[in-house]
Amino acid sequence: MSVYDFTVKAQDGSDVSLADYQGKVLLIVNTATGCGFTPQYSDLQDIYEAHQKDGLEILDFPCNQFADQAPGNDEEIHTFCTGRFGITFPQFSKVDVNGEHAIPLFQWLTANTRFEGFGKSPMSLVMSGVAKKMDKDYKNNGNVKWNFTKFLIDRNGEIVARFEPTADMKKVKEKIEEVL
Repeated sequence: MSVYDFTVKAQDGSDVSLADYQGKVLLIVNTATGCGFTPQYSDLQDIYEAHQKDGLEILDFPCNQFADQAPGNDEEIHTFCTGRFGITFPQFSKVDVNGEHAIPLFQWLTANTRFEGFGKSPMSLVMSGVAKKMDKDYKNNGNVKWNFTKFLIDRNGEIVARFEPTADMKKVKEKIEEVL
C-alpha cells in the first residue's frame, strides 16, 4: 500500500485521488488556524514556493481535533490561510486525523510511523504535558499528537519521515531537499 491508494475530499467536497500526485514528493500536514504553530504556514509557503518546481506538493488537511483550534468551515479556513499567509498549496476539506472518524489516509500514516518526540525546547516540554493529558501512552503510538504534524512522502508514495509540530522547520526543509 502507498499514499497513491487513497482518495481524499477537496474543499468543495469532490473526491481527489492521491494517485494524481504520483511522482511528486509530498508533505502532508494537519493544520489549524488558531494554534501556536499556525505561523508555520509562512514557512510551509516559503518551502512550497522554493520547491514546487522541483516536484514538491504540500497537502494541507485542516483538523479541529486539538483544542478546537480549526473552527469554521472549509471556505472560512481557506480564506484565512490565503489572506493571512498567502498559501498557494492544495488545502483539503477539514478532517479527523485520530480516532474512529479519522480518514483512511491518516489511519495509514499513523499506523506506519512512530511518534518522533517533541525535543527539548520549552515548547516541547509544554507539548509533552499536553500530549500526556490526552493520551497517557502517547510516546508509544503513532497517533497525531497536535496540529502541524508533518509526513514526508517520497516519489514512490512511501513515507520517509515524520515531523512533530515542534520540529525545526529548517530540518523539515533540509529533509525535503534531500528527498527531492
